[in-house]
Amino acid sequence: MQPDGQFDMQQLLQQAQQMQQQVMQAQAEIAAAEVEGQAGNGLVKVTIKATGEVLSLTIDPKAVDPQDVETLQDLVIGAVNDAMSNAQQLASERLGPLAGGGGAMPGLPGF
Repeated sequence: MQPDGQFDMQQLLQQAQQMQQQVMQAQAEIAAAEVEGQAGNGLVKVTIKATGEVLSLTIDPKAVDPQDVETLQDLVIGAVNDAMSNAQQLASERLGPLAGGGGAMPGLPGF
């Protein structure tokens, strides 16, 4: 704020630009990040990019039972879902501080 109680528009624009750059950097870091998920105490593991692209899938031979393909399918789905949850957690951790508690901009009362 300026001494006359008015907002310093230049300072406000600079803060907004800095926040935008920080958000873009965090988004780039998230997109490049890899996260792992697992199911069945590690019988099935999946590694994904935080964007959702599956990079690898590892199935322990103990999980393979030709008579019970349904359980293996459930384990794969569980591992992928676990990895996606971990990716969302990563995004929340990286972008959370930049959201300023629900999108509030520092220094702006009432926003």
